[in-house]
Amino acid sequence: MQKELGPIFQQMAPEFEGNMITVTVVRISPDLSVAKVYLSIFPGKNKEVVLEKIREKTPAIRGLLGNSIRNQVRIIPALYFYLDDSLDYIDNIDRLLKS
Repeated sequence: MQKELGPIFQQMAPEFEGNMITVTVVRISPDLSVAKVYLSIFPGKNKEVVLEKIREKTPAIRGLLGNSIRNQVRIIPALYFYLDDSLDYIDNIDRLLKS
C-alpha cells in the first residue's frame, strides 16, 4: 500500500502547494479496514496546513488507491493521515550532538 500511495501523492503534488510528500510508514489493522498513513512533508514550513489539505482530499486519495489495488484486496481501507516527525527528531539529535 505504501508503494501505491507514493505515485498518488506525486500526481496530486500541485494541490499540496508543491511540497514533497513521502509516505514513510503504513500501519494496517488486522481486518484490513483501517490504514494509518504516516507522512513526511518537505520543506518543513506549514506542515499542519498541508496535512489538513491532505485530510480534506482523503476521499479522492482513497478512490485513486482503490483503482490501483482493487484486484489485490477485497476492502479498500479507510485512510487516516498523520505527520511522521521522526526526521525532525533525528535532525534535532544531530544538532544537539554537534553543539
